[in-house]
Formats: sequence, C-alpha cells, structure tokens
Amino acid sequence: MAVSPGVKYLGRTIPRLLIPAFTVYLVSFLAEHLLDVHFSRISLLTACGLALPITFYLSLLWRDFAIDRRANALGASLPATISGSWPGSLDRIIEGAKMRPTMYPGDKIEEYLSSNQNIVNYQLLFANRIITTEPEYIKSILATDFDHFEKGKDLNGIMAPLLGTGVFNSDGERWKFHRSMTRPFFTKDKIRHFQIFDRHAQDAIAQMKERVRQGYAIDIQDVVSRFTLDSATEFLFGTDVKSLSAGLNYPPDQAPRTESAPHPSNVFADAFLNSQEIIAQRFNYSTAWPMSEFKEDRIKPHKEVVMAFIDPIVDAALENKKKGAKMEEEETLLEHLVALTDDPVIIKDETLNIMIAGKDTTASTLTFVMAMLAEHPQILLRLREEILERVGPTRMPTYEDVRELKYLRAVINETLRLYTPVPFNVRYSVKDTVWPSLTGGKPVFVPANTMCVYSVFLMHRREDLWGPDVLTFDPDRFLDERLKKYLTPNPFIFLPFNAGPRICLGQQFAYNEVSLMVIRLLQAFSELTLDPEASPASRPPAIWAAGKGRKAQEKIWIRSHLTMHAKNGCWMRLKEAGNA
Repeated sequence: MAVSPGVKYLGRTIPRLLIPAFTVYLVSFLAEHLLDVHFSRISLLTACGLALPITFYLSLLWRDFAIDRRANALGASLPATISGSWPGSLDRIIEGAKMRPTMYPGDKIEEYLSSNQNIVNYQLLFANRIITTEPEYIKSILATDFDHFEKGKDLNGIMAPLLGTGVFNSDGERWKFHRSMTRPFFTKDKIRHFQIFDRHAQDAIAQMKERVRQGYAIDIQDVVSRFTLDSATEFLFGTDVKSLSAGLNYPPDQAPRTESAPHPSNVFADAFLNSQEIIAQRFNYSTAWPMSEFKEDRIKPHKEVVMAFIDPIVDAALENKKKGAKMEEEETLLEHLVALTDDPVIIKDETLNIMIAGKDTTASTLTFVMAMLAEHPQILLRLREEILERVGPTRMPTYEDVRELKYLRAVINETLRLYTPVPFNVRYSVKDTVWPSLTGGKPVFVPANTMCVYSVFLMHRREDLWGPDVLTFDPDRFLDERLKKYLTPNPFIFLPFNAGPRICLGQQFAYNEVSLMVIRLLQAFSELTLDPEASPASRPPAIWAAGKGRKAQEKIWIRSHLTMHAKNGCWMRLKEAGNA
C-alpha cells in the first residue's frame, strides 16, 4: 500500500518535533537520579510543552543573528523585509487564499516590489524568500552566479511525482547528464518538424472552419492546446494522442448532448492539466504541502493516465533495440534517447519533461498571440499582409519564410513580453551570495538555503526598463529605435526562455511551431473578434476594471499554474478569408 505524502511528512517531522520535549524529560530524569532534584508533574509537563516553541524561537533568533553576522562581514544586508502581523505571516497566507480566486498574476508581489527597489525579503512561515524583478539579480541567478543557485530539494520534491528526475527537475551532475542527452537533438533543424506542425494545423483549421460555418464561436485556447499536444506527442514518440480527433469545444450552453464516454485523448489531456494544477497548489503551502495531501498523493492517478500512453511506446522502443531492430536516423526524441540509454525511467522522465515544456508554453503563446490580434485589428491586418506577401494564401511556410517574416517575430516577442508563458520561477541559493546595490546603499545579501523567486512577467512590464508605453501591445518596439534604446544595451530585460546554462533548449523549435500555426491561421481567417459572451465564465472578474494598467484592460481572464493560460477559455469569432 502506497504511503501518502502527508504520512511521510509526519514520519519525518514528528520525531524532530519531539526532541525538545524529550531533552527536557531526559534532563529532569538525570537531575532526579543523579542530583536528587525533584520536579512536580505539572512543572515537568509545562516545561515539556514549552520546549518546542522556545527551541523554535531561539533557533530563529540564532538563524537571524548568523545571517546578520555573515552579511555584516561582507558589508551587505538583507533586502527590505515584508512580513505579516501574525506569527509566520499567517494573516498574509489567509489574505492570499481569499484573494487568489480573482487575483491578477503578481498583484501583491508587484505592490511590494515597486516600493522596495524591485527586491524584497518576504517572510512566510518563518522562512526568508527573496523576490525580485531586477535584471541584474536575475542575471546572477541564471548566469553569472549559476553555481550559487539550483532548483533545490524542496522544489524537486514538489514536482518529482510528475517530472521525476528529468532535465527540468534536477540539479548538478544529474541535470548535466539529462541536458547532455537532450541538447544534440534540439540543435537539428529538420523539415520533418514543419511537416508535423502543418499536418496538425491543417486538421485544426479544417475543424475550425466547420464550426465557423455552423455559426459557433471558437475557443482558440482549446484549439491550440490540442494542436500542440498532438504535435508534441508525435515529435517525441512518433505517434500522437489524436486529441484533435475528439473534436473542438463548443460554447458551454450550446454543446450537443451526448451520452458517449469521454474521448481517450480528452482523458489524457485532462490528466496532464490536473497534475500541473496540483503542483501549482503545492507551491501555495511551501514545504508543508504534504499536509494538504494527507490521504493520498493527488498527482498519482493523473500520472497513471499519462503514463498509460507513454509506457507502451517506450517499452516497445526498448524492446526493438534489444532485438537489434534497425532504427531510422533518430527521427523522434524517443529514438534519440533509446540510442543513448537502456534505462526506461530516464527515458520516460525526460520525454515527459520535454512534453510539458513544449506543449503548454507553446499553447500559452499561441493563445495570447491570437487574443492580441483579435484586440488589435490593425496589427492583424499588417501581419496578414506580410504573411500573404511572403508565403501566399495556401503554401506551407519554410524555415526561410519564418526567418524573413520580421513583423511576425515581433508580434510573437511582444506577446512573450506581456504574457510570459512561465511568469514566475524559483531557485534556491546553495551558498551566500552578494549582489550590488543599485541605489547606492549596502550590497544585497542572499543567504545560503534561501528560496529566490524571480518574475520575468513583472520585469517585462517595468516602465523604467521598457519605456512609458510599456503596457501597450506594440510589436514595433522590437523593430524601431526602442529596440536599441532599451533591449540591445540590456538583453536581460527580455527573458521568455530564461538564460544562462539552463536556457530553453527548444527556443527555436517553439518559435517555428508558433510561427507556422499563426501563418496557417491567418491564411485561413481574415478577421478575429473576441466573444466572451460565448462563455461568460471566461470574462475577467468585474473588480479588475477598477485596477491599474493592463489589469483594467484585460478582455480575458488570465491565470497561471505552471504556465500562463486563459481561465475558461479564450472565445472568439472568426471570418474565413475570401468571404465577404
């Protein structure tokens, strides 16, 4: 019988919690038998009961004293500290839980940072958390002080039930091993990739045209999620889950009634999504997350659904290798990995890691590209003219086409800037680090064993980094004089794919996939219009209208688990090209 995360957590924690009380009892026992000193039962029970909170309090005092001493020795200091009024900032945890259902991504964090030079020490459950949107500090985390930071055992533990020890959930030598296996495959530009993308794009667009002719609104997020899932699984395994064969979503109140069982691909996709949402929920509880899963590991049943698809394919590939079957020239990532190792766990972990990274971030980007085009018809018109002039109304684009479509790349980059697929990321410091002060004060001290949260999403929206029009969707900022003014001298202000040794391996692959799908969509459709009435639950919360900046402008409900997405879909009306 599998032991739940909560039971394991208690098994590790309770003995440590009992040590102070046991120490008090042991001292009293020795005092009584060796020194003939006697304690009343009530005083002994009181001492045992107070031993844990007193020990805990003293340990915090010692920790803070040690941090201050190390910081002073380096002439540095911790960033401004934010904490709640209750012990462990429990009041802020409760406040956050109440606000979370309608919170705009990064709301409270942005408020803390804007008044504290873009870096704070946020104390939560008595632990320090350094939070920053400063490019210089993010550069340190990702590149210049790369060896000072890692994913860390806490983050690894949260994600291990889904990602195992794959490249996105490992550190040190294990990470280097996984990275070295996967990197060579992504250095190859293959026409086969475009053929995979195009086949699934054509399938999706054919279904979209049919729905448009029937008078239905389209959930573009549903479409591109199925497209990227089918493309990713075929790219990885040589066979796809055929999620497009299940048909596209209907508007909630217009869906035909059916008694048939859920399509297998929908079951797979739902399991995939649910497991990631559970991981995001675990982050809310910090290191105590196992207590939210006391009865069972909530990811396990979803992981079993996902692995039911992956296991037979990997096992068959390994069996073919064992039999000496001749493989073609590593057409899939699976074949590439099987050629390097016989370990099924390594192969399965790695393919699942790449599938999550490739499917969801690309779907997020495509969703928000199309949403922005629907909101900005003049940008849509200009982009469509560029596509038709270079590629024409029906031809499949080539690598050369994609490279030459400068405005298309600018539209994608501007979307990545405002709607970064991975809006928040985490590293843990493994040694004391000092960052320079950017305001003339003491340097910033980052203690070892501290969670460091950095938000590319919020950094991309800083006016001092991008100019007074930072919140305006304007692709030309990647083409005109603003490029040289802001981005060229400081490239670390734009990090949709991270940077440094862990920079996204599939960056160009993602650009190609997004580009092809946008080209095909704009060849097929000449007008896009958001239609939140098709699904009223997709509209942003009414309180956002009173917010600041883009929060008040949003037409769709943006949320984030591991990646940015549109809550309850991104519904729009489309007009087929050539139709009056």
